[in-house]
Amino acid sequence: MTYTLPSLPYAYEALEPHFDAQTMTIHHQRHHQAYIDNLNKAIAGTPAETKGLEELLKEVSKYSPAVRNNAGGHYNHSLFWNILSPAPQTTPGGQLAFNIDMVFGSLDNLKAEIKKAGLAQFGSGWAWLFVKFNGTIGVTATANQDNPLMDTNLTNRGIPILGVDVWEHAYYLKYQNKRADYLDAFWSVLDWSAVEKNYNEVIAKLK
Repeated sequence: MTYTLPSLPYAYEALEPHFDAQTMTIHHQRHHQAYIDNLNKAIAGTPAETKGLEELLKEVSKYSPAVRNNAGGHYNHSLFWNILSPAPQTTPGGQLAFNIDMVFGSLDNLKAEIKKAGLAQFGSGWAWLFVKFNGTIGVTATANQDNPLMDTNLTNRGIPILGVDVWEHAYYLKYQNKRADYLDAFWSVLDWSAVEKNYNEVIAKLK
């Protein structure tokens, strides 16, 4: 399987003023493209070449660090782009909204937990809302391009439905070292309808 860079579902400048066009362009065209190029090189001629991306991540401990890093980078960024929107639905609905209230007490509490996870992640990484394999939801953070789907993750395993990139390349041109400001701005472009769609698809898989 050869991976290719997915197009963004909006223009690079569409998320301004929250996410600037220059950052979005570099982030997508250079960083994400590099993960794809390096993933294709890493899997060429190996058993990993026959696996789908999600299948690869679920057993990523079998493969080289290059596969782990670059498959994670491709998966994580593909999820990230698709939960952002210039005209987002600002609150979740349906069963996801119900479970957020049940687990976290409120949407504001969930946002605070994700921000806390993103700020506490030392160095590069991601903060996640994910569905555990038992169907419940949780928040966690991972280093580098890891994610909860990977079998190298010994705790908090599951399927991501929302991810926030806290690598400096995601925000430094606009927010410099103010990661907290970037995490606050994220909610202005997060499309909860996309997250809810991810949630419903995951729950259908787990049944």
